[in-house]
Amino acid sequence: MALEQASDFCLLYFIVQLFAIFAFATCGGYSGQLRVSVDCMEKASSNLSIGIDFAYPFRLYQVSFEAPVCEGTRRERVFLIGDYSSSAEFFVTIAVFAFLYSLMATTVYIFLQNKYHENNRGPLIDFVVTVVFSFMWLVSSSAWAKALSDVKVATDPDEVQLLISACKVQTNKCGSVHGSRWSGLNTSVVFGFLNFVLWAGNIWFVFKETGWHKGASRLAGGASEKQAGTFNQQPYNQGSFDQSGSYNTQGNLGQLSEYGQVGGPTSYSNQM
Repeated sequence: MALEQASDFCLLYFIVQLFAIFAFATCGGYSGQLRVSVDCMEKASSNLSIGIDFAYPFRLYQVSFEAPVCEGTRRERVFLIGDYSSSAEFFVTIAVFAFLYSLMATTVYIFLQNKYHENNRGPLIDFVVTVVFSFMWLVSSSAWAKALSDVKVATDPDEVQLLISACKVQTNKCGSVHGSRWSGLNTSVVFGFLNFVLWAGNIWFVFKETGWHKGASRLAGGASEKQAGTFNQQPYNQGSFDQSGSYNTQGNLGQLSEYGQVGGPTSYSNQM
């Protein structure tokens, strides 16, 4: 039974580790690019493919590119707007620490199981940490989902064109060549909320290891045994019943029989 429980514990934390890796890998390893075009009235000054690269941790205000001013060969340096590093780094930090903790918890449970259950300290610590990580996954995933939405707006080619001076002149034509691909970052948000579901579900699994659950189980078992003993107890004394009921009934029958024998012959002799 203990071996089966340990294997379930290891399998659960292996899934948690895997999902945590996916979460911080898809977010922390992201890099994207968008391209815009500036078609000046003077064709020699035009640039029809301006590449803009950005990546984690999404400090967009540090991302710059050069765009033509459409006045000879002059160019201007343009910076994107926004800083979304706090939400992104918070999300990745929670993912990394969740991975490290689940790895440590699995190691302790396998190799130091006696220490883990000693004085009920290990399960209680595990329970508290699991509750905290569940809450942090929910907060960080929600914050990162909102930040990702803002990053998509800030790096939209149509929005970036508004930052270029040449695009504000009606004689020049600006357009978007292609936008960024968001599948990786969308996946990171999904894995963030999946991690929340896993850790929240793990609360019950860890709670069963604590003394609180075992104490409640013992109390419930004791109450059931007491109730069963109450039903099995006899509500009367068998010996007393025999003496008061059976014996007295036989005595009454004997007296009735005696009266019947005496009364019978007397009545018959009178008739004669």
